Amino acid sequence: MRFRSSTVKLPLLPLQAVLFPGGLLSLKVFEARYLDLVSSCLREHKPFGVVAVRQSSEGGKASDPNAFEAVGVMAELMEVDAPQAGILQVRARGLNRFTLVGQTQLDDGLWEGRTRALDNDERVAPSESQLETVKGLANAIGTLKQQGSEPFLKPFHFEDAGWVANRWCEILPISVAAKQRLMALEDPVGRLQLVDDFLRSKGVVR
Repeated sequence: MRFRSSTVKLPLLPLQAVLFPGGLLSLKVFEARYLDLVSSCLREHKPFGVVAVRQSSEGGKASDPNAFEAVGVMAELMEVDAPQAGILQVRARGLNRFTLVGQTQLDDGLWEGRTRALDNDERVAPSESQLETVKGLANAIGTLKQQGSEPFLKPFHFEDAGWVANRWCEILPISVAAKQRLMALEDPVGRLQLVDDFLRSKGVVR
């Protein structure tokens, strides 16, 4: 993987979900340690790291560092609302990916990760054979909007293979493990090709 040499400490938010670069993360936060994480990041204008909890036959647990996936995504807070005492409604944006070098659980129960940033996807246009999948995403966005759902942040970048692949991955009915593997792929065109193959196998695009 292409990564930068220096490491950065980030507070970690383990989830049974995968955040993609450029993606929207909407959460209701009520656990005390994560309320503290959000408050600290908001106050200090600092990002945090989102890592998926690895799925296993025993069931991954956020209390087990071995259950964390090796590649996560840095996130920045966009909006934080407090609809009632002890609950925060959070919207955050996915930034760049990172590899998790190590992690430590602090006294308050929060995990702090030593992370090394990975290079952003190279901006590459989808291939001609993938254009139906690009059109399919545009159609899906229109359908979702009619249904009152807008899961993607603007502006849209249909000319960017990585962006198209990431947005499809967010809404496809596939496992967390499959989404994690796709997110961690370095090649954005290859990621989009896997999505394209899946959609064609299901008859979503032709």
